[in-house]
Amino acid sequence: MKIGLRILLGYFIIVALAALLVARVFVQEVKPGVRQAMEDTLADTANVLAELASDDLLAGRINEGRFAQRVRALRGRDIGAEIWGFEKRSASYRIMITDAKGIVVFDSEDRDLGRDNSRWNDVHRTLRGQYGARSTRSDPNDETSSVMHVAAPIIDAGRIVGVLTVAKPNRVIEPFIARSQNVVMRWGWVLMGVALLVGLAAAWWLSRQLGALRNYADAVAKGERATLPDAAGEFGDLGRALETMRRELEGREYVEQYVQTLTHEMKSPLAAIRGAAELLQEPLPEADRARFAANVQSQGERLTEMIDKLLALAAVEHRTQLQQRESIDVSTLVAGIVEEIAPRLAQAEVTIHQTMAPAMRVEADRFLLRQAIRNLLDNAIEFSASGTDIDIGLRQDDGLVELMISDRGPGIPEFARDRIFERFYSLPRPDGGSRSSGLGLPFVREVASLHGGSIRLDDRPGGGTRAILRLP
Repeated sequence: MKIGLRILLGYFIIVALAALLVARVFVQEVKPGVRQAMEDTLADTANVLAELASDDLLAGRINEGRFAQRVRALRGRDIGAEIWGFEKRSASYRIMITDAKGIVVFDSEDRDLGRDNSRWNDVHRTLRGQYGARSTRSDPNDETSSVMHVAAPIIDAGRIVGVLTVAKPNRVIEPFIARSQNVVMRWGWVLMGVALLVGLAAAWWLSRQLGALRNYADAVAKGERATLPDAAGEFGDLGRALETMRRELEGREYVEQYVQTLTHEMKSPLAAIRGAAELLQEPLPEADRARFAANVQSQGERLTEMIDKLLALAAVEHRTQLQQRESIDVSTLVAGIVEEIAPRLAQAEVTIHQTMAPAMRVEADRFLLRQAIRNLLDNAIEFSASGTDIDIGLRQDDGLVELMISDRGPGIPEFARDRIFERFYSLPRPDGGSRSSGLGLPFVREVASLHGGSIRLDDRPGGGTRAILRLP
């Protein structure tokens, strides 16, 4: 499972647990709290009514007196109230009075007169001077039919002579509880939705940041040119730490690899120089002396060329992006390079034919692109026999500018195709001349990669090699 999904699931589980806790708190605290508030109100009401009913009860006219008349008149009263959006038209109280033995002597609904209520908790406890209350279902099979009863004593000269009970159905307050529950649930779902969106956004952001760093690390591990991704906060610090580590490790590996390779490549010219120098210390004919001196000079030039190209390649390989870009007309750039190497073309007796579409422009580093094209032309000249030609073509293909340099040389042997872009790998020249440094084509490949392009070598129809440089 990806880390982004794990983070999202963990975050969502926490939010879901929080929502479940809120729901449980509502069930366990809010509902009982509303009923407790109603019980408090009923207790006050019962005690007030007990005081009002005491005279009629003591006078023996509790079922026909003024108190009974006023209570029964309450049935016909239109309350006409609107309480927090709920209409209330009639009173929902039921009032019962029992004597000192617990026998019902008054019932506002005239249903239970004469019934013995002494065993009911509200009457039983109140007759003993305690607080009496109970909640009883009017229908034993319906849990929503519970009715709350709260009692208060009717006292005469410090003696309890009766009990007044006020009853109110719990369903009266259910609409208020249900509405509160709906509000809580609605906002709970909104919270869950917002939390999910925030979780998705956070997981996507974290996954994107980690994915960019992972892709960067994978590219570095494969030896590809990788640019440090933009990141903020700790991810930016981590990326910069990875970049620093990469540079340190690559620098060490780079120096070690190049020192080994360069040492190997320098053995041959140094051995030739040393041999020629030893022979020049002996008396020699003038022709031999001149030949050995020329050999020393050519091998020295070869070493110089190798070092210069190695430094240029190292500078390109360590770049992750171009420092400067400008709009360059490729045909004009190529024409300038051809004019620059005209003396060498004349010496090699090689002719260049240019077939280039005009106004082909690329955004590139002029110096690097010029050096890359020059290296490709140098290769083409070195592998071309006297009297042959080199074709330079320029065209646009699928949004890319394609520069093609084709020679009529011997082509690339099959055994060399996989190694042609290796550092220091070089093929023998057709005229028997010394091999090159083997750094020109690796330099071209690095330049093409820096520009987001590519370089490849194909066989030219009819014989020879075609170098194709593609740039966006």
